[in-house]
This record gives sequence, C-alpha cells and structure tokens, in this order.
Amino acid sequence: MRYRELGRSGLSVSEIGYGAWGIGESGWVGATQDESVRALHRAIDLGVNFIDTARGYGESERIVGQVVRERAGDEVLVATKVPPENGAWPAHDGIDPADAFPGEHIRTSLETSLRTSGLDHFDVLQFHVWNDEWVGRGDWLETVAALKQEGKVRLFGVSVNDHVPDSALALVRSGVVDSVQVIYNVFDQAPADALLPACQEHGVGVIVRVALDEGGLTGRITADTTFPEGDWRNRYFRDDRPAQVEQRVAAIVADLGIEQDAVAEHALRFVLSHPAVSTVIPGMRSVRNVERNTAVGDGCPLSADQLAVLARHRWQRNFYS
Repeated sequence: MRYRELGRSGLSVSEIGYGAWGIGESGWVGATQDESVRALHRAIDLGVNFIDTARGYGESERIVGQVVRERAGDEVLVATKVPPENGAWPAHDGIDPADAFPGEHIRTSLETSLRTSGLDHFDVLQFHVWNDEWVGRGDWLETVAALKQEGKVRLFGVSVNDHVPDSALALVRSGVVDSVQVIYNVFDQAPADALLPACQEHGVGVIVRVALDEGGLTGRITADTTFPEGDWRNRYFRDDRPAQVEQRVAAIVADLGIEQDAVAEHALRFVLSHPAVSTVIPGMRSVRNVERNTAVGDGCPLSADQLAVLARHRWQRNFYS
C-alpha cells in the first residue's frame, strides 16, 4: 500500500481508504456485522489506515469504532460527519448556517459519535453537506476550533454536495478547511476543472467518494440488474438507467481494450492518477472486495494515453435526483 499526504495536515493516508456507509446496515441491503468486521480487519492488515463513516450511516460508527479499538496497535485514522440540523440535503442557497450547523448541534453530534464509536477523538470531522454562502457566517468555525483545541477533533473537512464541486471553492480558498470529500470518477470529471487545482494550491486534502459510481463503474450493472427490496440503489438505478450505464461501460471497455472485470481497477486508478487526490474511499462490504480494491493502492497510475481515452467518457448527470 502506498500513502499520500492529506493536504497540509501532516497526516499520511493510504491511497485506498475505506468507505463505511455500506457496512452500516442502512441503505445498502446485505451487509452483516460479522462480514463487515472481517472486511475492516482485512483492510487494516493490507495497509488501509483511513476509514470514513458518518453519524447518519446506521451502525457504521459503532462497527468502525469496535474494530479500531481492537486494532489499538495500528494507527488508523477515522473520519466522521455531522448531519445538518435542519435535515436539508443538499444545502441549497439561502439556508442560514445557524439552521444547518449551529455550534451546539456540531458539538452534540460529535459527542454522540464519540460515545457510539467508543473513540476518544476523530481525526477528521466533516460537515455532511456544504454551501459556500456559509463562509464567514455563523459560529461553526469557532466551534470547530474549540473542538480541535480540546483534542476531540484533529482536522476539519466538508463533504461537497453531489456533483457540484465548485460549491466548495470559496471554502477551499478561505484557508479554514483541511480536507474536502467529493464525487470524482470517470463519469463525473468536473472536480478536475477547478476544485482539485484549488485544493493543490491551498494545501487542502482530497477524499474521493463514489469513484465506482455506486457500482456503475464495476462492470456488473446491466439492463437486467435488480437489487433487494429496500436497497437505496433501486432508486439510483431506476427506470432505464442500468441500460444507460451498461452501454457507457461497454464503450469504456472497448476503448481501453480491457476485460469487463478490469473496469473497477481502471476506475480507481483513474482517480488516483490525479496528483491532488489524497485517498479514495470505495465501499467494501466483503473481504473479497477489500482484497481486490487494496491491490490498486500500489502507486501505479494510468498512462497518459489511457487517461486521454477516459477523458472522452465524461458523462455529467445526477442519478441522486
């Protein structure tokens, strides 16, 4: 496993991190605690030292905290997220920061996360939504500074709203944020236009989520794909969306001259080929997926020719809406 600096923080994170939404037994159907615990331990065995969870991910914080405490001899960095108090997802324009992230709510959410996980601090505390209108307003920054001073939080970050990377540009340029978490993949290449260069310029770490497009870039989604009842992907891949994805992935396979089973590896390598990226956090609910994905953290980016091919497969859309 190779490691990269998380912006200017002084912390080194594994190229492949662990996205822990899927193991929380909420949203994604099929996870079991026993397999999740095995997968987390295997990831740490293979060099993963960064795990991303959230207050809103069901049992995820509890399971992650259990494993991290069991691996006390290994330095494992854990990031969590504070949900907006007003429940507005995403954070649209015109919302007062006092309604979304008042200081008292931030502190209460963090304390709940600490109790749930059994940890004494989090390495990164992130707001689960963001709007650049909040820069310089509200008491959120004062609260974050206090939590850092108290040793309950090491770094502050935000999770950028889905498919609108420029909505955090003012925050990055303000110098008050340590990391941003953003959707960046072969289909959604928009962060490379402005956000990623800004993060490089200002020393902000980049945590990439949805690198595999919620499964779309694994090569396993076809027009006939179905998901268990209650699984949120029934909404994400509704109507003719699976057929659209199948066609797009088939074109990638043909243009790169690779096997269908190699799509996920190339999708992860695409993300890691950008120098601004600190870590990518695919969801990994099984030991098998852990072993396949962590093998990509070997420091081998795609070639210039491969990146040029993938640049032509940009496909801007929002399946969350």
